[in-house]
Amino acid sequence: MEKREKLYEGKAKIIYSTDDPDLIIQYFKDDATAFNALKKGTIESKGIMNNKISEVLFKHLEKNGIPTHFVERLDDREMVNKKLDIILVEVVARNIVAGSLAKRLGKEEGEVLPMPIVEYYYKDDALGDPMINMDHIRALNLATDEEMDKIRGYALKVNDLLRKFFDDRGIDLVDYKLEFGRHNGEILLGDEICPDTCRLWDKATHEKMDKDRFRQDLGKIEEAYAEVCRRVCEE
Repeated sequence: MEKREKLYEGKAKIIYSTDDPDLIIQYFKDDATAFNALKKGTIESKGIMNNKISEVLFKHLEKNGIPTHFVERLDDREMVNKKLDIILVEVVARNIVAGSLAKRLGKEEGEVLPMPIVEYYYKDDALGDPMINMDHIRALNLATDEEMDKIRGYALKVNDLLRKFFDDRGIDLVDYKLEFGRHNGEILLGDEICPDTCRLWDKATHEKMDKDRFRQDLGKIEEAYAEVCRRVCEE
């Protein structure tokens, strides 16, 4: 497959067109950002690990009925995906209180929620990705009610599948972000699923194994990503 022009460069990935208008190549960078890119750095080999982790998780979800954009992993840093018209709604599912939820609700980090909470955020870096609700989504014409029903359903099913997947590997899935897009009239799960987009804690020690190590200057960032990669990718 021939890589063509650069279509987009984000904080963690570069998207290239290919000789097939339906497919793109997604390149995973080692760049790390936090607090809406106010904090910047590099996590060595992060792109390689996130590419491998995302491949395994997308395949697991596809096998269990979640349609995704994933086609194949090309090499250490690149995967081929179906080209999506991204819906500008970031979907966050939460199982354990952490991050902004702890601040907003005055809850103790680590408190297990009685049910998963699904939140929506407007995907706009310039605005700091503000939290929105269904009325905002309708008013801004970001997606139809039917599309959002499907997205919420997928998010909850992904939650069930990934919680069990990580639990079997000694990891608590605290919360995570998903992005969806349209491809030939179908809603597909896009972006990536990895320690950049998920909060992951070791079940035994409650040690953080995700980008919070970078956000909070906890150190041993590469080691945490490598351990997640090892547990996720080993057969």
